[in-house]
Amino acid sequence: MDWLIWTGAVVTLAGLAGLVWCILKVTAARRAGLSDADLRTRLQRVVALNLGALFLSAIGLMMVVAGILLG
Repeated sequence: MDWLIWTGAVVTLAGLAGLVWCILKVTAARRAGLSDADLRTRLQRVVALNLGALFLSAIGLMMVVAGILLG
C-alpha cells in the first residue's frame, strides 16, 4: 500500500498549494484598495477555489491514513 500513501501525500500537497494560492489571491485583493462590491466579487471566486483545495487536501489525507491502515 505504499503507492496509496505516496499518492495521498502528493494529493495533499497539491491541496495545500491551492490553499496557499488562495491566501495570496485574497491578500492581493485586499491590498488593491477595491470598493466593497469589487472586493466581495473577487473573494466569492476565491472561496469556491478554497473549498476545492480544502477538499483535495482532505481526500489526500484520507488516502494516506487508508494506506497506513491497510499496509
